[in-house]
Amino acid sequence: MRLAEQLDGKRFLLTGVTGFIGEALLQRLLVDLPGTTAVALVRPKPGQSGADRLRSVLRKPIFRAAGEADELLATRVQALEGDLSTVPELPTDIDVVVHCAGDVSFDPLIQDAFTTNVTGTRALVERTLEAAERGGRAVHYVHVSTAYVGGRRRGAVPERAVEHRVDWRTETESGLRLAARIEEDSRLEGRLKEFLRAAERDHGRAGPLSVAAGAEERRVAWVTAQQKAAGKERARTLGWTDCYTFTKAMGERLVEEIAAPVLPTTILRPSIVESAVKHPHPGWIEGFKMAEPIILAYGRGELTEFPAAPDSVIDVVPIDHVVNAVLKASATPPPLSQPAYYHVSSGSRNPLTFRDVYEFIREYFTKHPFDTSPAVLPTWEFPGGRAVERKVRAGELLTGAGNRVLALAPRSAKVRDVSHKLDKARRQIEFARRYMDLYKAYTEAELRFVDDRTLALHRSLDPADVEMWGFDTSEVDWDHYWLESHCPSVTAQMRKYDEIRRRRTQAAASGPRELRPVAEGSAPVLAVFDLAGTLLPGTVVDSYLTLRLSSLDAPARIAEFGRIMRNLPGWIAAERRDRGSFLRSLFRGYAGVDLDALEAYVDDVFAPAFLQQISSDALRRIQAHRDAGHRTILMTGDVRQVTRPLAGLFDEVVCTELDEVSAEERRLANGFLTSPPLVGEARAAWLRRYAEVEGANLAASYAYADSHVDLPLLKTVGNPTAVSPDVPLFRVARASRWPVADWAASSPTRRLRVPQQVLAGTD
Repeated sequence: MRLAEQLDGKRFLLTGVTGFIGEALLQRLLVDLPGTTAVALVRPKPGQSGADRLRSVLRKPIFRAAGEADELLATRVQALEGDLSTVPELPTDIDVVVHCAGDVSFDPLIQDAFTTNVTGTRALVERTLEAAERGGRAVHYVHVSTAYVGGRRRGAVPERAVEHRVDWRTETESGLRLAARIEEDSRLEGRLKEFLRAAERDHGRAGPLSVAAGAEERRVAWVTAQQKAAGKERARTLGWTDCYTFTKAMGERLVEEIAAPVLPTTILRPSIVESAVKHPHPGWIEGFKMAEPIILAYGRGELTEFPAAPDSVIDVVPIDHVVNAVLKASATPPPLSQPAYYHVSSGSRNPLTFRDVYEFIREYFTKHPFDTSPAVLPTWEFPGGRAVERKVRAGELLTGAGNRVLALAPRSAKVRDVSHKLDKARRQIEFARRYMDLYKAYTEAELRFVDDRTLALHRSLDPADVEMWGFDTSEVDWDHYWLESHCPSVTAQMRKYDEIRRRRTQAAASGPRELRPVAEGSAPVLAVFDLAGTLLPGTVVDSYLTLRLSSLDAPARIAEFGRIMRNLPGWIAAERRDRGSFLRSLFRGYAGVDLDALEAYVDDVFAPAFLQQISSDALRRIQAHRDAGHRTILMTGDVRQVTRPLAGLFDEVVCTELDEVSAEERRLANGFLTSPPLVGEARAAWLRRYAEVEGANLAASYAYADSHVDLPLLKTVGNPTAVSPDVPLFRVARASRWPVADWAASSPTRRLRVPQQVLAGTD
């Protein structure tokens, strides 16, 4: 019989239709098997029902030939709300259940792998048994697994049950308990202190909430890493490559024990599933699978070597071959208690080695390079896993040392450029590390998946069906597949992404975004500017020295400068922990200063030199905000006297106020402040409160700052700009695609400028 006749009138229940295999399977059912109908188990998401998710799938171009999405939902396919954790009651009129869903990550969290691949499979099998009993019909259960389910064995792998004595129930319970114990361990006092200390080093100057958020990020990252490692190590101790293949094996054993004695059961094991040869069209692929990240990294010159044996087989199978095999297997139910096993693979009769793939990829990028491809593509010598491991480890040590040096370097455009190059090198090394750790067992595997039963199933097709429904992988022309289909398809997506990134990079490099005038009647738009390091080079220490020394005679100036130099190391250390404490200590030096005389000095002497230091680009930006009708705000930790020359440019000046006492009709600073300095998180809190009171639109507002300390402030507005940023802020800005400007870049802000009157020792 023709396949369409065998499956005519059959009703399928599918899982995983929003994934790669499930989507391709649903497409063939709806487009090429008009006599079939389907029920799709689809998990709803917040704000999106399962039906809406299925509708989004059906609107993709590959379903166009089947009809409109709404029509298909009314006549051919039904959305069943639920997921593998809560499988609902299944319809009683289903003929075939095809379980495509599963956690396919090679390094999943141990609990996620067991929950999806084992307990989720059990829930589906039990619901299928219930539906079969209620409907009084033999439902064919088709379980899509993986060819690598056999573990770390070598040689021929037969199409039959994997030989092992591991109890899937015990391992599932143990795995879930282990994940919970790791979560509990992360909350032990000692570990929490470690997370907190690390967060204080990075975020202490920004404020306690930033520290708390950083500590929690570290705790969650630690839990994630430990739960992944626990799954991997348990799998390896039992003979599997990773938690993915281990839990898939446990899922198979579950199916063999629970489903096979009662239902016709098929277990189908694809190898590495990649893009289509023919259907739905040559090169069709959804997302990136195993090979794509490696292909793209090589094309960019980012992967200079790979830890594979050149003669090892990389067992690739096109997605349409997998779907065709699933459909023919669905039409060929085995007897009860005799589950059928099929390897959908290529390595046995059409082997493809890693060196073959490397040469195909190299040839393709030689002819069709990326814009970012190097002039000379990397040459892989295949030195072996140990040699690549040594190279990656050396790179990790070098980038780690470079990062520590950058933390001490003065702020400048050159330093940011170095950090950008270092980050690029670090990402390449992290990429190599990740894929070496994930794929090492696969790249060095010496496996041959026997596919005799799969070939026999293919040969059972009606000759008239072979062209449309065949899945003999020996007929795949790998040269044409890689050079004319797979690589062009994969890189086409990335070339689009690269163009988008290029435009974003150009926009960021061009400086702050174009301003939009405030429409009449609209909420106020704010433009907040930091001072030191943003509008002008230098630090609060520079302005303090200039103002404080103005009221002293020569000996006193030298003495005060000496005091600053003695305290400076301690102040710098204090600033890294708590900038507010640093400012309090520094401004104690104003004790006894005549504030009227100080302000006169600022207006007459300090202001002209001060204004000359401000970048003309910064002044133009401030004026542009004023012209656009934005409310301008100067926000600084410095004292109000320093801000006097700029008062006319801003609608609000938020700064530190020196406390004062009256003595003989003079206003004297007493060395204290009227309120805590506004730094770090306090700036963000002030801005949120100000916007609330004034009814301002923070999403449309702007902020400009130079330091990682001001990250809370920058995140408060919709249009942040990093100005001459330090390395930590520069990295955040790049990752967040914020504009970066260089208004005060001419002078490194960490370099203390010694006033000339101190050097001269004269009034």
